[in-house]
Amino acid sequence: MYEYALTALGALALAIWIYLLAARGGFWRLLEETIPSAPSASAPRVIVVIPARNEEASIAQAVQSLAAQAPVIVVDDASSDRTAELAREAGAEVVTARPLPAGWSGKLWAVSEGLNAAASRAPDYWLLTDADIVHAPDNIAGLVDRARAGNYDLVSYMVLLACRSAAEQALIPAFVFFFFLLYPPAWIRDPRRATAGAAGGCMLVRREALDRIGGIARIRSELIDDCALAREIKRSGGRVWLGLTTQTRSIRGYGTFAEIGHMISRTAFTQLQHSWWLLAGTIVGLALTYLAPPMLTIFAPAGAARGVGGLAWLIMTLVYLPAVRFYRRPWFWAPLLPAIASFYMGATVHSAIASLLGRGGMWKGRAQAVR
Repeated sequence: MYEYALTALGALALAIWIYLLAARGGFWRLLEETIPSAPSASAPRVIVVIPARNEEASIAQAVQSLAAQAPVIVVDDASSDRTAELAREAGAEVVTARPLPAGWSGKLWAVSEGLNAAASRAPDYWLLTDADIVHAPDNIAGLVDRARAGNYDLVSYMVLLACRSAAEQALIPAFVFFFFLLYPPAWIRDPRRATAGAAGGCMLVRREALDRIGGIARIRSELIDDCALAREIKRSGGRVWLGLTTQTRSIRGYGTFAEIGHMISRTAFTQLQHSWWLLAGTIVGLALTYLAPPMLTIFAPAGAARGVGGLAWLIMTLVYLPAVRFYRRPWFWAPLLPAIASFYMGATVHSAIASLLGRGGMWKGRAQAVR
């Protein structure tokens, strides 16, 4: 009976990985797609909005990468460093955010302040980006071409994340892998599916589409604001596109495992809707999907249980391998996904505990998990 139970456990894990490989929108391929040619038309007006809170280490590079492409507005969100000064020197218009009102997350209030400051200029598109993103010289033109060619209301890139430190090399490819597993790009682009997602570091939004949903105020309390914005735009009948780029990149580094753990923890429990039942189900699901295959392969008695566990682990490795290659890591990181997933499980539990203690969504000294 014990061996039958182990075999059933392995078979269930194997079925999950066959589904992820064959029926989850090919999320695991992680391909950088060629920018399509857009119909010839007059150049649209784009205005960039960057919310910034104590970002003196990166704001100048972010602004300089965009200043020749479009007007840049940096919203200084109560910074205590030289963020505003450096942004001006780099060529940005700086807006000082008013005090954070109740019911708003800090980032979205800063974005709203930037949009309001430039509303009279009536751009065709807004580029919402972060203070640590260095954009390719033709990034805005490419985003616009993609939006026009596919008639998209929101076009977003998962930018190339820093992958230098030991912690980044171990965990960043998995971060992108897990994000695309939750939000398969093929499903996001499909108007027949409800799935909607975006990457907040680089989002080109059609002004009319944002106005149609009631502006940023529509999602003012959302911590996972990028996906919330994509969801509202798609619900309103808009079209959404999400993809990868290696040309536009984040320069925010995470030197330690603890720093990445805090980055994951900041939104993990919010993703679970602050539900302890969903947390329990997620831990069980992650253990079955990622931990059961190697455990059965290594510890189960020789026989069917070990065989199905090993096959599930093999498929898991093959599915994860493109993410490892995308970040130019050695192949041997791929079979280590179970250990990496364990770290993410721990960060998710930490996120729930932080929320319980009133420190949910902690970012630069501000707890911003608004419910």
